[in-house]
Amino acid sequence: MRSGLLLALLLVTAPLAQRAMAADLIGDLIDAAAGSAAADPPAAAAPDAPVDPAPLEGRRRPGRRPALPPAEIPPRNPNAVSAPPPEAFPTDQLPIPDRWRLIEAVGVHSRWFDPYNQNTLKGDRPIKGTKDWFFSLTGVSDSVIEPRSFPIPVSIQTTSRPGSNDTFGRANSLVVSQTILTGLALTKGSTAFKPPELEFRLTLAFNYNYVEVPERRVLSVSPSRSPRRSDAFVGVQEAFVDYHIHNVSDRYDFDSIRVGIQPFSSDFRGFLFQDNQLGVRLFGDRDNNRWQYNLAAFRRIEKDTNSGLNDVGQKLRRDDVFIANLYRQDLPFPGITSQVSLVYNRNREAGRIQVDDNGFPVRPALIGNIRVRDYDVVYIGYNADGHIGRLNLTASAYSATGRDRNSIFTSRPARIQSWFAAVEPSYDFNWIRLRGSALYASGDRKPFDNKETGFDAILENPQFAGADTSYWIRQSIPFAGGGRAVGLNGRNGVLADLRSSKDEGQSNFNNPGTILLGGGADIDLTPRIRLSGNINRLWFDNTATLQALRNEGSIPKSLGLDYSASVIWRPQMTQNLVFRGSVAIFDPGSGFGDLFSNSGGDSRYYSVLLNAILSF
Repeated sequence: MRSGLLLALLLVTAPLAQRAMAADLIGDLIDAAAGSAAADPPAAAAPDAPVDPAPLEGRRRPGRRPALPPAEIPPRNPNAVSAPPPEAFPTDQLPIPDRWRLIEAVGVHSRWFDPYNQNTLKGDRPIKGTKDWFFSLTGVSDSVIEPRSFPIPVSIQTTSRPGSNDTFGRANSLVVSQTILTGLALTKGSTAFKPPELEFRLTLAFNYNYVEVPERRVLSVSPSRSPRRSDAFVGVQEAFVDYHIHNVSDRYDFDSIRVGIQPFSSDFRGFLFQDNQLGVRLFGDRDNNRWQYNLAAFRRIEKDTNSGLNDVGQKLRRDDVFIANLYRQDLPFPGITSQVSLVYNRNREAGRIQVDDNGFPVRPALIGNIRVRDYDVVYIGYNADGHIGRLNLTASAYSATGRDRNSIFTSRPARIQSWFAAVEPSYDFNWIRLRGSALYASGDRKPFDNKETGFDAILENPQFAGADTSYWIRQSIPFAGGGRAVGLNGRNGVLADLRSSKDEGQSNFNNPGTILLGGGADIDLTPRIRLSGNINRLWFDNTATLQALRNEGSIPKSLGLDYSASVIWRPQMTQNLVFRGSVAIFDPGSGFGDLFSNSGGDSRYYSVLLNAILSF
């Protein structure tokens, strides 16, 4: 006890060096005392509560120096290979002559006919001997078998059924069409993460079609020609050069220009103008692709009558389309892409008469005063596509304004003012998507005034309300009794526009307009099989034009009900093999029945579509 007091006093009053020695001595005394206490515990200590003299884990007594770690033991392996010297390693990187074909070094080799793995013919790796030139070969086979029925007018000169006095003959017909597309593309640049620097593309389409109808003078203007026709044609669908002008940011925002025959759609669903036409297009994006723009000018190519493909052997039409549109992502809501468009259609075809390959005049249309005409139309549109939360939404609205130099009713100039709107919301429940569809295209209310209020597109191809599964959209109904070789609507079109041809005719703003309300569902039974169903109710907006052309006092607005169902099978769960079958039934309304009444009593019309698409 005395020694402890003396050491404590020394620790307080001694110099620094002596304090350290005293601290070490105190620690030794404490260790000795602890060891003595552990060897001979006091009698008062409980036998079941031993005292642990060791310090707590991670703690040490003050003043004690920690034990030094053991000296490093060098490894001994006489058989080890010495590491290479530093100069044996490259200072920057090791070049690979052809990194695209590195996979072949491990025994993975692709076959030229395999589009699912690395393939030089599909542009997966550069042409041998080059670094960034890619070649791409595309092949598509599109086969269609289509039994159908629609009101077929009986020719004035003859009919296949002697003794028939009805306006309409038998309704059944058959279409078989085989199209083979071959596309070649030569591209410079690594397009996986940036736009191509230069691209050359050529796509040719070969079509063979066979049509069979029950009445004469439907497939040809000559009544002596058979009601069966087979035809073949080769069209140039793409032939353009795409040049990358420059990048404007580190994220590859860019400006490019494309010249030649090229595909273009003026909106998301093809309501106004969707076609492969000859033109010049300046396009690009900004702000990490949030802004996109198009400035384009097209001069339309004549179409082959029976295939609908581009016929470059004929003179170009004097029909020009100028387009400026701007896209913005996440406007007005995150997930929605908004587009504003300004489209000008300038038609100067009043000085040229055009007869199609079957002998029917298409310009001017055999309706009204049957006179050639010019027109200028400006379309101002807003389109939206995307989703708001789980609600998918597509919307479109257009205003058409301009001047028709020769109204088909008055033979005088008329002002064009018409409207169009369409919306299609949908909602997903796991593997089921429910859809609603609504469309309004204004009709002409006063045919004989100086204002045309019927809406018409330039060349529509709508992906809407069931698209070509729908009877109304798929089939073209002849407008017999008010115009010869004129359709109430166009094939693969939704508008009731009274044109001679969607492909070869002129826009017509003296029409009854169209109203559509519908619903549908897409059901993914498996990743390979999808079922779809649609029900659409159709009306004319105004029948004043029809009454004037048919010399009738009143025509109801109701067109009818369109029911359709389809099944799509993708055996490889890709778009390389797609098989589709669909059935559509059209139940005529009072307005349709008034226009196409016949003694045969066809109360319903049908359309069956069998389609196989094989892609390489």
